[in-house]
Amino acid sequence: MEPDDDLLLLKRVDPGRNMNRFYHLSVEPTLFGGFAVRRTWGRLGTWGRTRLDLFADVSSALAHQQKLAAQKHKRGYRPE
Repeated sequence: MEPDDDLLLLKRVDPGRNMNRFYHLSVEPTLFGGFAVRRTWGRLGTWGRTRLDLFADVSSALAHQQKLAAQKHKRGYRPE
């Protein structure tokens, strides 16, 4: 698995509501043989916050990443 193959960059911009957000999702290997879904979110121009969700195999991690991306798509986030 290449490092940037599973990187999703999403943005939600709505000037009328002063909304300028980003959401990044990536699947990364861990040191112990598992995989992690890294989520980073926040206002554009900031570092944002980060959360890791750990999984035993890559297929579970990719399924979780797609589930999160679908949720964000419903809320108005679009690919960068």
